[in-house]
Amino acid sequence: MADLFADDPPQPESPKADASRPLADRLRPTTLAEVTGQAHLTGENGTLTRMVASGSLGSMIFWGPPGTGKTTVARLLANDTDLAFEQISAIFSGVADLKKVFEAARARRTNGRHTLLFVDEIHRFNRAQQDSFLPVMEDGTVTLVGATTENPSFELNAALLSRSRVLTFHPHDEASLAELLTRAEALHGTPLPLTDEARASLIRMADGDGRSVLTLAEEIWRAAREGETFDADEVQEIVQRRAPVYDKGQDGHYNLISALHKSVRGSDPDAALYYLARMFDAGEDPLYLGRRLVRMASEDIGLADPQALVIANAAKDAYDYLGSPEGELALAEACVYLASAPKSNAVYTAYKAAMRAAKENGSLLPPKHILNAPTKLMKGEGYGSGYRYDHDEPDAFSGQNYFPEKMGRQRYYDPPERGFEREIAKRLDYWAKLRQERGE
Repeated sequence: MADLFADDPPQPESPKADASRPLADRLRPTTLAEVTGQAHLTGENGTLTRMVASGSLGSMIFWGPPGTGKTTVARLLANDTDLAFEQISAIFSGVADLKKVFEAARARRTNGRHTLLFVDEIHRFNRAQQDSFLPVMEDGTVTLVGATTENPSFELNAALLSRSRVLTFHPHDEASLAELLTRAEALHGTPLPLTDEARASLIRMADGDGRSVLTLAEEIWRAAREGETFDADEVQEIVQRRAPVYDKGQDGHYNLISALHKSVRGSDPDAALYYLARMFDAGEDPLYLGRRLVRMASEDIGLADPQALVIANAAKDAYDYLGSPEGELALAEACVYLASAPKSNAVYTAYKAAMRAAKENGSLLPPKHILNAPTKLMKGEGYGSGYRYDHDEPDAFSGQNYFPEKMGRQRYYDPPERGFEREIAKRLDYWAKLRQERGE
């Protein structure tokens, strides 16, 4: 095992030196220019390329999904700026390990050499452990490069973020993954035995992860017999597909539910079904999705289609009754119905306005004519006096004011000319006309 606290990292071996090493390790870039998929950072005019050219690095947080080169880039930065490279993982390290690293960095600094400290999974350190980095960052003992797959805004201390620059690593696109496969084939000496369709399928299965696409390629080479070529279906059987990157408590969860909600709101049933399927495929709790569909029905459709809430609730109950896999179809049906329904947030907007008015106006008494008067005292105070029973009025409409007298009549709900709310708008306009005619 390599010495964790050695002043210099082991020198990279020739890519072909040890064929038993994983392909991803043998293809690890040796210069920033060789890094694929992160041109905004490592390209000719990339952020990190400019930093290296200046000869000075500040502390940084690398934020991005797995397999995008965060560890590799940190090593290359240390090499390019002649910094001693030390690496720890927040999964396996504690306070004692951090103290050893800091002491080694201080000793190295007295000899005129600085340290780049790479902390993998930095978000797994608790708040106190994150705070321990602050003094050694401020006095220049270490240049910190932390790597995280989670949103730094939520997972890292504000003090740590204020002393670091957050750099985003993007998932590999299809072109970048294809380039990695081409490099792998050059190193391996033989092309992947895949049809064009199978090759494209393999790239999609990698889900933007460079390490994964190389691992999948190795599995294909191991499985292939001489002269054999695999199609897309055979590739899926061989590699048994890769689980999508998804954490039900973190960004993957929130990104996909946001995409689902906005696709429904945007009346795109195909996109809505796609994101619903993505979440099913990733293992999301279907009842959670059922609850979210109920929310969409009330927030984004409302009375434009009163059946939307009924259908969303029925789908949630159907899944609760049937379970998987039959129950998912009911949720898919509701998803398509909601996305296809006329949209209105008029009730949602009216509700928020009414809540705001309730908070702003305090405990105003309703007008006395709509208050019950069960006692003589209350009758003497005028409770119930002048109330007109609507069913006894022409058109079953009295038009009386029901707001507190100090507020006067208010208008919160403004139905649009869409769906069923077009009929509601006609009713409200008709009643407003009757009020005007009767002087109410």
